[in-house]
Amino acid sequence: MAATLAQEPADRWLAVRQLRFWITNYRRTWRGSIYTGVLNPVLYLGAMGLGLGALVDAHGTARLGGVSYLVYLAPGLMAAEAMQTAMGESTYPVFGSFKWLKTYQAATASPLRPADLFHGHLLFTTLRLLMNAVVFLVVMTAFGAATSPWVLACVPAAVLTGLAFAAPIEAFAMTCAKENAFALLLRFGIIPMFLFSGTFFPVPAALLPLAYATPLWHGVELCRSLSLGTAQPGATAVHVGYLVAVTTLGVLWGNRTYRRRLYA
Repeated sequence: MAATLAQEPADRWLAVRQLRFWITNYRRTWRGSIYTGVLNPVLYLGAMGLGLGALVDAHGTARLGGVSYLVYLAPGLMAAEAMQTAMGESTYPVFGSFKWLKTYQAATASPLRPADLFHGHLLFTTLRLLMNAVVFLVVMTAFGAATSPWVLACVPAAVLTGLAFAAPIEAFAMTCAKENAFALLLRFGIIPMFLFSGTFFPVPAALLPLAYATPLWHGVELCRSLSLGTAQPGATAVHVGYLVAVTTLGVLWGNRTYRRRLYA
């Protein structure tokens, strides 16, 4: 019994060992993430916020809450980029680890358990989401799209939005026999949400019931209300609660799929 109790604190840190593996790997591949992490915000805000925004602003901004299109667009794009980052980190890296490279199978021969592998990669994904959100905030500020001190709260809001995608997608990736499923997920899930969850324009009334069910809509609304300084406690609690619930369900599902796949 004493040995078991002594082992429990150490077990809690096993996920951190897996996190260190992903960080070590990232130190050799980080240059490839410069485009998505740095150039994407610059190109999107420049082309859409300033370019298209000039046309939108010329026809009035009443439907945008009286703010410029750039100010309206930027926080929504921050949430959408978090979704895309989560998608990128939770599909092929996970699938490759158990299907092609077999690093997960090798890790389970050590004291690491399937849950440790899952949680360690989620920790790394959280780190990537945090890095990208901070970079996006810096770009937002440089473009003049940050109008309230509350914009700083968009960083944890974007991270939470990304986790609401990362946890269930990673759990799903462990059930896939072929990588073709990721193309279907992107085509019929991620892209429609990217276009119709309020990132670029207010959601039409007819589509609102569908939008309410998507994590991205809640992330966009949360980031936008914080960025504009118009966040209300009740609405903020609903958005945060929804994203936390989806993340929690994804973690519970991932614990199961990792265990079934790696102990099969």
